[in-house]
Amino acid sequence: MSEWKQCLLGSIAEVQTGPFGSQLKNEQYITGGTPVITVEHINAFRIQNIDYPSVTEADRKRLERYSLNAGDIVFTRVGSVDLSAYVKPENQGWLFSSRMLRVRVSTVEVDPLFLSYFFRQEKFREYILNIAVGATMPSINTQILKDIPISYPPLPEQKAIASVLSSLDNKIDLLHRQNKTLEAMAETLFRQWFIEGAKEDWEETKVLDVFSLVGGGTPKTSEATYWDGDIPWLSGGDIANAHQGFLVSAEKSITALGLDKSSTKLLPKLASVISARGTVGKYAMLSRPMTFSQSNYGILPKGHQYYYFVYLLLAYIVDELLAAAYGSVFDTITTRTFEDVGIKLPSMDIVAKFESEIAPIFEKKLNNVEQIQTLEKLRDTLLPKLMNGEVTVKWG
Repeated sequence: MSEWKQCLLGSIAEVQTGPFGSQLKNEQYITGGTPVITVEHINAFRIQNIDYPSVTEADRKRLERYSLNAGDIVFTRVGSVDLSAYVKPENQGWLFSSRMLRVRVSTVEVDPLFLSYFFRQEKFREYILNIAVGATMPSINTQILKDIPISYPPLPEQKAIASVLSSLDNKIDLLHRQNKTLEAMAETLFRQWFIEGAKEDWEETKVLDVFSLVGGGTPKTSEATYWDGDIPWLSGGDIANAHQGFLVSAEKSITALGLDKSSTKLLPKLASVISARGTVGKYAMLSRPMTFSQSNYGILPKGHQYYYFVYLLLAYIVDELLAAAYGSVFDTITTRTFEDVGIKLPSMDIVAKFESEIAPIFEKKLNNVEQIQTLEKLRDTLLPKLMNGEVTVKWG
């Protein structure tokens, strides 16, 4: 392993907190201006491509010191303070909120992309969580971040390491984009067949005549023999983090005994699930058989095996379900929420033809999701090995 230099972050980078207080108030946000990145937009070490609050051109100029350049790295300042993201060219000129910190490399000795991967190491993330302040809500500030020790090899080696890891991330991003396109294609075809192409003589059908709702459950947490088995057990958070429509894994798992001794159910591959409490209305399709909590519903085709059709029907009606959700503290979806939802449908022969034509799109999506999972595992295995010299790359 080549000689790595040790230093504090503040000696090789500038650290800037986002605008506080009266500098940028919520009522100053508009639609269609310069985006402002905040904590909710950082996921999986990426700036997510979702709706952002934004500001006027006048406010952008006034807050220019809080703008982002490609190659900057943003940290969440409160909450999940171990999460960071590399700023790409498409984010150039965006702003960051008061809940964020910006790291901008100030020396030619350090490659910003390498540094972003250094921040993604598990041992670095554990370190920053341990030094964060606040008993209930962890937080960091500019001084805490400046005083964090880092290490780096010669610049050519940094670039070689970053190239290996970023090539995997680029492939993962490409597969994500493909799946987003495939998802949009499938939803467009559903609308063309069953909404825009609806005929007068089609029958008005309740969605609960098309699919069944299945309630979930939770094995006793006090029974160790019920948990950490081979059967994935889904929470609402798992569904919210689905890969463009497919669930490939769950944070927790149960045993066959846990399944047998609780009210949770085992759903088959390609069944759909929807979160019914808390973060309501997130839905996904299963890439393998899974169980699930009582905060979710399983959704199974009724009288047929048209799983893809049912998933797309769920995607079509989810806004109506959300509008009908209720709750004094958290929105909730119940069986009653589904009861009044209907759609005009043709004969099952036409639905069967649609299922057959749409199947290759979903099969491609699932194949992409499985590739993403393999590439992410390879990247996460390589990252610490490249950073500690266990695996080396050619450079120079």
